[in-house]
Amino acid sequence: MHVTVTSEIGPLRSVLVHTPGPELLAVTPSNREDYLYDDIIDVEIAQREHRRFVAILDRFASVLHVRDLLTETMAIPEARELLLREVMDVTPSQPLAKDIEQMNAEQLVTMLVEGREEAPGPLARHLNESSYSLPPLPNLFFTRDSAMVVGQHVLVGSMRYGVRWVEELIMKVLFTYNPKLGNAGILYDGANERRFNHTLEGGDVHPVSADTIMIGFSERSSPAAIDQLASLFFADTEIRNIIVVVMPGENTAIHLDMVFTQVDREQCVVYPPYFVGTERLPVLLWRKGSDIVTEQPNVFAALEACDLPMTPIFCGGERRILQEREQWASGCNFVALRPGVIASYSRNEATLRSLESNGFRVIPAMDFLGGEAKIAESDRAVLTFEGSELVRGGGGPRCMTMPLLRDGL
Repeated sequence: MHVTVTSEIGPLRSVLVHTPGPELLAVTPSNREDYLYDDIIDVEIAQREHRRFVAILDRFASVLHVRDLLTETMAIPEARELLLREVMDVTPSQPLAKDIEQMNAEQLVTMLVEGREEAPGPLARHLNESSYSLPPLPNLFFTRDSAMVVGQHVLVGSMRYGVRWVEELIMKVLFTYNPKLGNAGILYDGANERRFNHTLEGGDVHPVSADTIMIGFSERSSPAAIDQLASLFFADTEIRNIIVVVMPGENTAIHLDMVFTQVDREQCVVYPPYFVGTERLPVLLWRKGSDIVTEQPNVFAALEACDLPMTPIFCGGERRILQEREQWASGCNFVALRPGVIASYSRNEATLRSLESNGFRVIPAMDFLGGEAKIAESDRAVLTFEGSELVRGGGGPRCMTMPLLRDGL
């Protein structure tokens, strides 16, 4: 397979996911902020919710799993050597390095994902303290963040926080060595980037057409990294237009896809205060061949200038209190399975009503998977699934999917 993604909504053919597992048990009330969590997750329920989500994806696309691909890749000596060398650079440990030499591929992958607890010494036992010699990866199920496919190239994220650096290394090795992820090369290698002001995460990168990309300048994606990425896009890809949305410094909107997602050819779901009215975010347009970045009246004017007209559907409907509540619960965060057919958490009822009033049928996953509800080629539909635990991680369906192959529009 050769990866190709030139839009946010083209028919999905292949996608990379990771079902959350025991690594989530490391997140506790006392350390949740260290792991970038606002709450702790019930692992068993989260797994059940994620399996339902994957069942939806499987009806439209080939679903690949990080764990499976990584186990395959660790059988390649060069890949294993590269990954372990770089992991040890991030979390150096001589005892751990020695243990790793004896591990088979499955054991190694389990340790990389779930972490390795350190054997407590006498004082730690007395104080009932525990720690990790290799920290786990409880954010790995948000596969969108640590790598992105744009065109036939791959961008490896440069994650803002060190607790996610091993995720970058895993993605770099997968896209470099696994033949199921054939690509035109890693265009941006964030796994080599450790500068605080050079960060880039996939929740901020939206390929909206073959020649136009939207990027959020957020807490997680910095201007220096976006400048570097723009030069690479303009030099080596078909990208001619970059729309930059200047995000607010709030933990409710850490990525662009928490306030904006395209759902059909000319429709997007937005958090209204940031895109309509006096609180709207600054939006910049950067065209290939120009050193000047121009400010736009709003995101819709910028998209129109790139021949991509879109009209907004309001997350939370018309009431501000519902807009705020549902944006917090990933009410703007959808993944398109094909134009006009999207997956969503079922909890954001006001947003689902907004979608209904714009021509989308709301179909519970059970009805779709059980065959009671059919989706015709001409239908617009939103397939809903329970996500009461998954949403506690701070993301939605777009965050949990890394599209590898989409048909062109």
